[in-house]
Amino acid sequence: MPAVGGVGVGNGGKEYPGNLTPFVTVTCIVAAMGGLIFGYDIGISGGVTSMDPFLMKFFPEVYKKKKGVETTNKYCQYDSETLTIFTSSLYLAALLSSLVASTVTRKFGRKLSMLFGGLMFLVGALINGFAVKIWMLIFGRILLGFGIGFANQSVPLYLSEMAPYRYRGALNIGFQMSITIGILVANILNYFFAKIKGGWGWRLSLGGAMIPALIITIGSLVLPDTPNSMIERGDRDAAKVQLQRVRGVDDVEEEFNDLVAASEASVLVEHPWRNLLQRKYRPHLTMAILIPFFQQFTGINVIMFYAPVLFSSIGFKDDASLMSAVITGMVNVVATTVSIYGVDKWGRRALFLEGGVQMFICQAVVAAAIGAKFGIDGNPGELPKWYAVVVVLFICIYVSGFAWSWGPLGWLVPSEIFPLEIRSAAQSINVSVNMLFTFIVAQVFLIMLCHMKFGLFIFFACFVFVMTLFIHFFLPETKGIPIEEMGRVWKEHPYWSRFVEHEDYDNGIEMAKEATKNV
Repeated sequence: MPAVGGVGVGNGGKEYPGNLTPFVTVTCIVAAMGGLIFGYDIGISGGVTSMDPFLMKFFPEVYKKKKGVETTNKYCQYDSETLTIFTSSLYLAALLSSLVASTVTRKFGRKLSMLFGGLMFLVGALINGFAVKIWMLIFGRILLGFGIGFANQSVPLYLSEMAPYRYRGALNIGFQMSITIGILVANILNYFFAKIKGGWGWRLSLGGAMIPALIITIGSLVLPDTPNSMIERGDRDAAKVQLQRVRGVDDVEEEFNDLVAASEASVLVEHPWRNLLQRKYRPHLTMAILIPFFQQFTGINVIMFYAPVLFSSIGFKDDASLMSAVITGMVNVVATTVSIYGVDKWGRRALFLEGGVQMFICQAVVAAAIGAKFGIDGNPGELPKWYAVVVVLFICIYVSGFAWSWGPLGWLVPSEIFPLEIRSAAQSINVSVNMLFTFIVAQVFLIMLCHMKFGLFIFFACFVFVMTLFIHFFLPETKGIPIEEMGRVWKEHPYWSRFVEHEDYDNGIEMAKEATKNV
């Protein structure tokens, strides 16, 4: 896909034989379910914090603000340090665990990381469901975060390594689809659980996280390991048989030799973390940091995990705010299917760029709509129905733009661009940066909403403008490139080629191949 600053490599270079077999399709669908735990948590946390019984039990000062006892300023009714810690503690834990997950993923395989993630999420969900004190809620959230860190580190790598390169984009986006389904299911459950008499529906919402945890835990036990991981751990004979099964053909010699060569080259790398600082890995490190950073500063997590709180803050009643969150969740799921359909047809860059423009326009409109009604004092009076429809409509258009661009591609592109010798370490940086800035946004959002008011949407719109320019000038097209051949997109890029020499990739692979032949 030729474009200024991009590089269209098309289908040049190697083309490995292989089919999209039922085996690999089912395997990738099961693995992608790891996204459910992340999505369910994003959807559930905002919903329970808008439920009055939950607030009365754990956050009484927020409940008083919400009912107008202590303030009539809608912007500030959820401004609470304790509530913010409850929400954001998970992401700090995910950041820390993703660093440990790198070593586990590399030395023991992708499956074991998924298993650890599922088990920790399961225990955290149990503690939250039976919580009677605020410390139990926060401890449970920390365990949930540990689980998410392991799952988010291993699942995208697993999908990128299992999928045939022609279908890697669509199969990898199954992870984002699971996240969106998790958000939608959580929103629907919040809506119905909030209606339970007796005020204990929030326990079902939080405890319900056990279901997606069980899915990924059981799934990790039955999934096969990836050929890449098996070679990396020295089991080459089984890896070749596995590669033949995954690709659905017997002729996998060329791809297998390249995987072995990549593994041999990676063995020469004693310190993958330190290696990331080498000049030839500058483009990879840049993408591992800036793509997840920008993904969080689209403002999407503000919309998704605070959707009920946000809609409540701009005047919707509790039922209406939860239903609005269900609507945005449905839009999220449907729009993600567009990305699954188009990512291997239209390419990554086209979706990134279109989504960026769409999100920028919508955030500007939402900022104007909220500013016009709420002004500076945050007291809008009675809101007409047409106003509510306009706000929800443009938020839905914004969500759809994210769901076929930065949502799935923010996980796909980093997971497919790293060479094997730095793959686990670089993916850990990707997840850690993602969780760090998710934590920061969650930590400061309610304070920012209180003080910046409708200007918060303008703040995120500015970031969307900058990140769209970044994609336009600095991200090469990775559509249709075998994962172990990805080095050439940097060598052909007008900017990154100055950091990457041909011998940086070619010589290392060829030397490894020769060493393999001579064994």
